[in-house]
Amino acid sequence: MASKITPPFIASNLAIDFINTQFGVGEERQECLEDDRSVIAWLQQADVLSEECESPPAGIVHLARELRDNMRDLLISAQQGRAADPSVVNHVLERGYPLEKIEWQPTVSAFQKKTYQRNMESESLLQPVVSALVQLLTEEDLQLVKECEASDCVLLFHDQTKSHRRRWCSMASCGNRMKAAAHRARKKTT
Repeated sequence: MASKITPPFIASNLAIDFINTQFGVGEERQECLEDDRSVIAWLQQADVLSEECESPPAGIVHLARELRDNMRDLLISAQQGRAADPSVVNHVLERGYPLEKIEWQPTVSAFQKKTYQRNMESESLLQPVVSALVQLLTEEDLQLVKECEASDCVLLFHDQTKSHRRRWCSMASCGNRMKAAAHRARKKTT
């Protein structure tokens, strides 16, 4: 059964969206990766799984959760300038690397590079998420990866605004709610 919780795709980065598959605090904690099918559903929603996956690899949810925790640790440690163990990420990188081939494309009369999943094993399915993390950790300014400033939100996002002053995971949810609360507080004091 696929997850009933709608995963937030607000981060402007595949790796951060994957980390955000668990969010909320205390009793409000939400888990989007509930079972093997929900992992496949998330990958399809993220547009990284184009092939139909009739039966997900058994236990992909366990690897996905372990990977998510390792990704979160690596991101936080990199932001703080300290080392962390990348063993789960490296495992997926090693076992899930894609196949690249060149193929003739008659519509454009040229060869083009095509990338295919190695197989339908857990590591191959999760490899695009890990690739996005590697790019984030090695090529992006990690100070632009921020946590929502709403007091009850723990979602992360990649601030790609021109001024780099984005404060909330989503203006539609947390931003409007926090601005309305600030307005009510100002109105109450006057």
